[in-house]
Amino acid sequence: MVEKIYVTYNQVHKLCQDSAQRILDDFKPQLMVAIGGGGYVPARILRSFLKTPGSPNIPIQAIGLSLYETLGTDPVEQPGTKVTRTQWLDLSSLEMANLIGKDILIVDEVDDTRTTLEYAVKELEKDVVEAQKKLGREGEKTRFSIFVLHNKDKTKKGVLPEDIVQGRYLAAQTVGDEWICYPWEARDIDEHDALSKAQEKK
Repeated sequence: MVEKIYVTYNQVHKLCQDSAQRILDDFKPQLMVAIGGGGYVPARILRSFLKTPGSPNIPIQAIGLSLYETLGTDPVEQPGTKVTRTQWLDLSSLEMANLIGKDILIVDEVDDTRTTLEYAVKELEKDVVEAQKKLGREGEKTRFSIFVLHNKDKTKKGVLPEDIVQGRYLAAQTVGDEWICYPWEARDIDEHDALSKAQEKK
C-alpha cells in the first residue's frame, strides 16, 4: 500500500510564500511557464509573491504534459513512460517570441521521476532556438529555472542540464517517495483537509 501525504491549499500557499524571496534573488524570472495541471495553482500563487512594487505582474504561460496513467481500481496513479503533450506554446505566435532573451521559471507541483521536467526543458530550449533563428535573434540568451513544491528524494529517470541542477532549481520541500495528494485533485475538500489534519497529529 502506497503511503499518502495530504497537502492543503494553505500549505501550498505557504510553500510558495516561503520560496518567493529566493526565487526573486536567485532566478529573477521575467516569465513563468506552468506545467499543467499541477503547476497552474502554484504558479498563480507565486505570481502574487513575486510582484515587486512598480513592476508589472510576471506573465504566466501554460503547457500541458501528461505522464501518469491510472492502473486498475486504485486511485493512486502510476508514472507512465512516455510524456504526452496535451497543450503547447504556438511556435508561430507571440508566445514563442516572448520567451526569447528572458529568464523563465518553469513551475510544476512535484519532481517525481523528473521525466516531465526533462522533457519540458529540452523541448522549450529547442523551440526557443528555432524561434530565434526565425526571428534573427540568435544573440539573445534565454535562461530556464525550475520551481517545484515537492521533490521526491529518489533516483530520477529524467536528467536536467547541470547548470539548472546546480544553481537554478528550487524545491520548496523534499519528501520521501510517498504519493502526494494535492487539494486540486480532491473530490471532497473537507475530507481532504481532515485527512491532512489527522496526519499532523501522528
